[in-house]
Amino acid sequence: MLRPAQWQLSPSSALILTSWELVLSLWSTGHTIGLEPATMLATDEEVCQMARIIILTGDAAETLEVFYPLHRLQEAGFEVHIAAPEKKKLQFVVHDFVDGFDTYTEKPGHCWDADIAFKDVNPDDYVAAVVPGGRAPEYIRNNADAKRIVRAMFDRNVPVAATCHGPLLLAAADVLKGRSSSAYPELAIDVEVAGGVFEDGGAVVDGNLVSARAWPDNGTWMGQFIKNLEAAGITA
Repeated sequence: MLRPAQWQLSPSSALILTSWELVLSLWSTGHTIGLEPATMLATDEEVCQMARIIILTGDAAETLEVFYPLHRLQEAGFEVHIAAPEKKKLQFVVHDFVDGFDTYTEKPGHCWDADIAFKDVNPDDYVAAVVPGGRAPEYIRNNADAKRIVRAMFDRNVPVAATCHGPLLLAAADVLKGRSSSAYPELAIDVEVAGGVFEDGGAVVDGNLVSARAWPDNGTWMGQFIKNLEAAGITA
């Protein structure tokens, strides 16, 4: 259904309409009673559309680092899309820390459908981006469209959140030069080789970027990201 996005009162009309249903009824029957519809019409989709945020990830992403921002941003009223190399069901993993183990362990996690393939993403459709960790960034950093999306977000200076191995994609997109970034601590060398400055923290802010080390930082990381969205004037 098309709705008049704007109504203009003719000079001769002193009528004030307070009922949208009455306006629609009169409009559908052709009775304008001194009202002239503007030429611009808005669709239901345009009226209801929320601000969109994109999550860039893939198979073997860390479950908590995908689901926490997904649900936290939905809770805040944003429409959140998960983008991946292909639009398909993704298999996430659980990374955990065990005493006596020199690195993290990995177990199968939840599955979730990607909403859109990287190649089909128009970055201008999104007001912000999130790059979770896990092993997904190890291979999506080689995807030309994933790098295209990241570069476009930084060119527009919109808020970006990255955690754990997520900065590997930022490094491959060549957006870390001269920036401070957190990451999983063993990735400090990757941040530095990309021209960035590694900072070991749970919510490291540098311009439009907020970065963290891993899922234990989720609350601090997303809390700062919400603040960055507000500071940029971005609301749901």
